[in-house]
Amino acid sequence: MIPNWLLQRAHLTPKRAALVFNEQTWTFQEMKEVILDFAMNLTGLSISHHSRVAILMKNRPKTVFLIHALQMIGAEIVFLNSRLTASELSYQIKDSHTTALCYDRDFQATVKEIEAFVELKTYSIERLTASQKKSVNMRSEFDLDDICSIMYTSGTTGKPKGVRQTYGNHWWSAIGSSLNLGIQENDAWLCAVPLFHISGLSILMRSVIYGIPVYLLEEFNEKTANTILQSGKVTIMSVVTAMLNRMLTQLRDEVYHENFRCMLLGGGPAPLPILEKCAAKQIPVFQTYGMTETASQIVTLSPEDSLYKLGSAGKPLFPAQIKILTSTEKEAKARETGEIALKGPNITPGYLNHEQSFRHGWFLTGDLGYLDEEGFLYVQDRRSDLIISGGENVYPAEIEAVLMAHDAVDEAGVTGMSDATWGQVAYAFIVCHKEVTEEELLSFCRGRLASYKIPKKIIKVKELPRNGANKLERKNLPLLIEGRK
Repeated sequence: MIPNWLLQRAHLTPKRAALVFNEQTWTFQEMKEVILDFAMNLTGLSISHHSRVAILMKNRPKTVFLIHALQMIGAEIVFLNSRLTASELSYQIKDSHTTALCYDRDFQATVKEIEAFVELKTYSIERLTASQKKSVNMRSEFDLDDICSIMYTSGTTGKPKGVRQTYGNHWWSAIGSSLNLGIQENDAWLCAVPLFHISGLSILMRSVIYGIPVYLLEEFNEKTANTILQSGKVTIMSVVTAMLNRMLTQLRDEVYHENFRCMLLGGGPAPLPILEKCAAKQIPVFQTYGMTETASQIVTLSPEDSLYKLGSAGKPLFPAQIKILTSTEKEAKARETGEIALKGPNITPGYLNHEQSFRHGWFLTGDLGYLDEEGFLYVQDRRSDLIISGGENVYPAEIEAVLMAHDAVDEAGVTGMSDATWGQVAYAFIVCHKEVTEEELLSFCRGRLASYKIPKKIIKVKELPRNGANKLERKNLPLLIEGRK
């Protein structure tokens, strides 16, 4: 057992800033009082310990308050991705046996569609906060084995699976991160990633555990993010490569405030040109590897190693372990590709209603990679995204990194397409900010890739398909060809 994070934090540092949204700030004490009101509203609606409640909401203060209020009464929170269709959301609600749904007015039309698919109680946030209050039995302690949250995987390998996350998972994720990054007195975290994604939720958990404020953005905007980072008010920000690239483009010749100490980069390794730009501007980039199943980052590469170990995600955080398993489930040698296997207290106890991905206590990620002689992890790709061309393994991420190294290319996505001769060949889809021909890009690739890895075709598009966490959805890339017909 461990003290209720929010109650303990409000007791220890009541006057510290907890949440900043636009021009409004809440201290931990003020936030606690608002959250207790929310908890009484929830209790008045018969939501209680172990109730399973879904939330479909934007990055707003009331979303933060509702998340903490649901934790306060011990409900399990099912986080819904607002970018999904009503049909997709209905599947997750059914699969998780959710009994109640709280939502923003923005999603009223979607909720009406969901109600046609599933029978459950639905509450707009306005209705919830106006409902009758009932005294609440606040949890003074959290059992680290209790389920705190459920998040569905993006479904890259079939139907999405509900990942169970315990209070212990979130606690050890926060502790592992603090042992790596440290905690400073002036720390503040800019949250421009969705709260329905583990990268967003983990920031809220770290805030109450560390006692630092969250600067919350309703949605990512590179100009707004840059302005905040230049103000000196924020020290840490979580991004994926596409976000960082947009921020660097908008930043031009300017730099960030010296207080800014950590750009936590997830969603795959950054191309060399981006890392070089960051180094020139003294932007400290910490590349990471993590997933919903690991309650955020589990492997991190520090800035001093970012160019020396280009392409690496780093070494495991202190509480975690990592190894590479071959196809025969033997431990791989240095630089031998295999499946990434993880162990640690921040790893999910398992999926809802699905077979578990554990072998002898090790979680099998489905990702391919290798460890070098010093134990640095190199993630090559999802096993499901691997392209086998003429018997050779081709990793889309490797081709994407090469294409993004070209100064005309902002984003790149690669997938395998059927081919009568080779079985599969690579097709690349790119977003450009200036004119470049397909032949120029192919020539660029020829100097950097083996012949069998060079894309059969490079197609220019306006945007790439991405999920709610801004990660590339390679399975949807072929749809861009259909859209051009």
